[in-house]
Amino acid sequence: MSFKSILQDMKGELGSISRKGFDVKFGYGMRSRSQRVVQDSSLAPVDAFKQSCWANMPPELLRDVLMRIEASESTWPPRKNVVACAGVCRNWREIMKEIVKTPELSGKLSFPISLKQPGPRDSLLQCYIKRNRSNQTYYLYLGLNQASNDDGKFLLAARRCRRPTCTDYIISLNCDDVSRGSSTYIGKLRSNFLGTKFTIYDAQPPNSAAQAVTKCRSTRLVSMKQVSPRVPAGNYPVAHISYELNVLGSRGPRRMQCAMDAIPANSIQPGGVAPTQTEFLHSNLDSFPSLPFFRSKSTRVENFHSGPLSGNKEVLVLRNKAPRWHEQLQCWCLNFNGRVTVASVKNFQLVASPEDGADRQENENVILQFGKVGKDVFTMDYQYPISAFQAFAICLSSFDTKIACE
Repeated sequence: MSFKSILQDMKGELGSISRKGFDVKFGYGMRSRSQRVVQDSSLAPVDAFKQSCWANMPPELLRDVLMRIEASESTWPPRKNVVACAGVCRNWREIMKEIVKTPELSGKLSFPISLKQPGPRDSLLQCYIKRNRSNQTYYLYLGLNQASNDDGKFLLAARRCRRPTCTDYIISLNCDDVSRGSSTYIGKLRSNFLGTKFTIYDAQPPNSAAQAVTKCRSTRLVSMKQVSPRVPAGNYPVAHISYELNVLGSRGPRRMQCAMDAIPANSIQPGGVAPTQTEFLHSNLDSFPSLPFFRSKSTRVENFHSGPLSGNKEVLVLRNKAPRWHEQLQCWCLNFNGRVTVASVKNFQLVASPEDGADRQENENVILQFGKVGKDVFTMDYQYPISAFQAFAICLSSFDTKIACE
């Protein structure tokens, strides 16, 4: 039996049982109003799923079925079946959370939390960004084919907000509601006045095991509901990006450096581990956060470090790979392996900055590459130890015009 027929069977059973329970509960078919009231008070609500045949499936058989579905649906859009299985009930969800591996191990993006987890270790995860100039919005998609011909799987959206002293890029899981008041807000990128320095803020601690949240003295109310203490009410800096100033005014490529505050430098070494978020922190563990994150100066945490960086360990530093000058083409060149087709000052490749005494060749593994393929289409390929959220934020910093750096 195919997975599609299984879902249709479940839908038919749940629908018929739910209708029967609804009819009995509200006394449909009763002869009098008084008799209907008696029936209403004596009957309990009927749980349709518990009455179906799927509730009696042996756990071993259920796990085997879900494992087969997870293994067979490896790409989007078919992979939406994996997410659908996780939404059937709590039991199915817990099993799917155990079966589905993180992108670091599987190389797949499944649930929204995957965007906060490090990418695969052995290969670049290919994505692309579409820019909408009319409303200053950027959309990140998962695409395995040519970016210009592939609609891809939507991942993240960002909206540019220009302020008198800085520029903010609000990042959200919802392409239709990109604002800090949205329940799908997950972080932001903020620049300085010149657009040469940026800070990436996460809406929650990068490591859920360390939840050091500054508590506000006053009671925080959102829509007349008190926010749960487990909802982090602050911005947590996870990376700092700086572009080197070009004081001499010579023409050439940009030079950038990224200090990943939430990732230790030894994470790229054999046996190294990068912090991995396992779930979104919110008051209701069974659904995505429904309360917006409102932040003020009294609740903002500007210098927060969590996980392995709580001590004196060094942070991972990424630098852009220096391009080579091509005499025949008379331009600066980098090998993007066919992923970039248009020359642009925005194009870059990030590698780990070599430590003192370390072999530079060992650190030439590209962790993030970003380049132009169309008028408003750019490729973004990333891998361990950074996440899709961090990679997207770093790429957003390249869109700003930087007169002082070029």
